[in-house]
Amino acid sequence: MNATSTLTLGGLLAALLVLVANLYPWWTGNREMGQLAAFGKGFGGAACAAACPGGILGWAHSRTGTVANGTGERAGAAATGTTSGSGLTTGQLTGLGATGAVVAVLAVFLVVLSYKAAGKKDKKRIVGGAFVGSVLLLTAGVAGALAWLPAALNAAGDGVVAAVQGAGIL
Repeated sequence: MNATSTLTLGGLLAALLVLVANLYPWWTGNREMGQLAAFGKGFGGAACAAACPGGILGWAHSRTGTVANGTGERAGAAATGTTSGSGLTTGQLTGLGATGAVVAVLAVFLVVLSYKAAGKKDKKRIVGGAFVGSVLLLTAGVAGALAWLPAALNAAGDGVVAAVQGAGIL
């Protein structure tokens, strides 16, 4: 299983194409925030998966970069005749603890449930948001902007554990 944590210009191109495809109908329409909800759910789920250093969620996050790199490089070469294999500065979310991991898995699970309940168009938007989120979180800029996320997941997990223990459940 070959996966990468380095994004190329081609991978960035693939993510930007999907991002524009999702934002264009909203921009040319009524610009209702509800139109972006499904895309945002996918992006949020991808961000939680990107905080995971390993496991299935961490692997899926890094594998998305590999898929984006290959697809984007082929699309860029076919459209322009140039290669776009140059690597970008990489970034990653770090610091997820055991309690934060529970919250991350629950968040991704909620996105999966939303996907299962969604209509055809919203399913595509959720997948698009997950793809764009996962790919962009391989860059230093987006990962840096969301560097607070692992700590927030950890704090939420700690709060859940404290509440459960305080209630005498554990």
